[in-house]
Amino acid sequence: MNIIVTIFLFLLPVFLLLVRRRRSLKRVPPGSLGIPIIGQSLGMLRAMKANTAEKWLEERVQRYGPISKLSLFGKPTVFIYGQAANKFVFTSDCSVLTNQQPQSVKMILGDRCLLELNGEDHKRVRDALVSFLKPDCLKRYVGKMEEEVRIHLETCWKDKQIIKVLPLMKTLTFNIICSLLFGLERGSQRDQMVHYFEQMIEGVWSIPINLPFMRFNRSLKASKDVQKMLKQLILEKRHEFDNNLASSHQDLITCLLSIRGENNQELISETEIIHNVMLIMVAGYDTSSILITFIVRLLAKNPNIYAAVLKEQEEIAQIKSPGESLTWEDLVKMKYTWRVAMETMRMFPPVFGNFRQTVKDIEYGGYLIPKGWQIFWVMAKTHMDSSIFQEPEKFDPARFENSASLPPYNFVPFGGGARICPGYEFAKIETLVTIHYLVTHFTWKLCCTDDFFSRDPMPVPTQGLPIQIVPTKPL
Repeated sequence: MNIIVTIFLFLLPVFLLLVRRRRSLKRVPPGSLGIPIIGQSLGMLRAMKANTAEKWLEERVQRYGPISKLSLFGKPTVFIYGQAANKFVFTSDCSVLTNQQPQSVKMILGDRCLLELNGEDHKRVRDALVSFLKPDCLKRYVGKMEEEVRIHLETCWKDKQIIKVLPLMKTLTFNIICSLLFGLERGSQRDQMVHYFEQMIEGVWSIPINLPFMRFNRSLKASKDVQKMLKQLILEKRHEFDNNLASSHQDLITCLLSIRGENNQELISETEIIHNVMLIMVAGYDTSSILITFIVRLLAKNPNIYAAVLKEQEEIAQIKSPGESLTWEDLVKMKYTWRVAMETMRMFPPVFGNFRQTVKDIEYGGYLIPKGWQIFWVMAKTHMDSSIFQEPEKFDPARFENSASLPPYNFVPFGGGARICPGYEFAKIETLVTIHYLVTHFTWKLCCTDDFFSRDPMPVPTQGLPIQIVPTKPL
């Protein structure tokens, strides 16, 4: 027995030396971490604002290859892209990658939102959100969403000649979020929420330096104001539900409050409700409004596609009685319109890229990515890859006539796998209802002919996309 122990103690250091030597043979990806804290953050943010982010990344690829290291928002980072990268990000479990965002996102949106949760906590909160956002539940809200669209067009489009699309679409999507998801009706409280919210989202992607003159500092203060308002709203919703004054599916907040476990205990904490409501506000406000804005722009530049969308929508409108609301069945018929939306997201994805964090040392593409490093993956480069999408610069909704034929992890505007966006169906309904009313009641032409847009961090067309509108029939 002593001999065995002696041999083991002799061989153990040799084994550890070999493991260490094997590990040392693997190297981290090429690149530079740059200046501490700042790194390449300012360079990337400048490139995004100048609409040269894809070129900025391509230069990195030309210099370092498809995998490279850099520093973004205060943390060492590895940039990856492509189908294999998307699959790696979306299929790796929480023992490999954790869903941790840059410090600026975490501090502004909170550490209990879906972007930060992993494992059982992620599943519990995601299931709770999906219980409200799944199609079977959303069917009942098509009419209410349509009402918000009608009110918006009556208020902001009727009797106007020139309007700026993006600011108005942000107003519309925020009103839909307030009405359907939070049960917050029009008035001073909603107006105050908009004010704080717009300040909050300015610093979501920023260098996390908390000084009075920094964007990050202003966003943190606004985040606290938003959370304070949501806490009061939750208090009111809890009182209404506990006293049988509201149904469990009256709005998202009430739905989350109604999910109970043993001894009638709330399964979703108040902090989790607040942080995830803020996440949905950001996702629904920016992504949907940007998608609709770019659809409007692309329809103006592609008259044949506009005509096909109009034909599909007029066929639906013609079978409706005056004042009759759209139904779920009507939305199902809008197949071509949704293909237009998908092609828009391929060319102009609202989200440029996202982050994960390594839980342990991992090997990817022949390189070592150390524990605790960020992984930055970019969907835009995959969407515009000519080996995946022929003539990627061409706007062609026919690409999506048979979505099932598209190889997995090549088109990922809503993510993929277990982390696919739970608000996918909500965004789809919002987009289809809005486009239905726009094309059946207005024609338009662009006031700016340039194709420029910046990313801050989401795409923003020149001057918010001013268009000249002409009504075609009464609202």
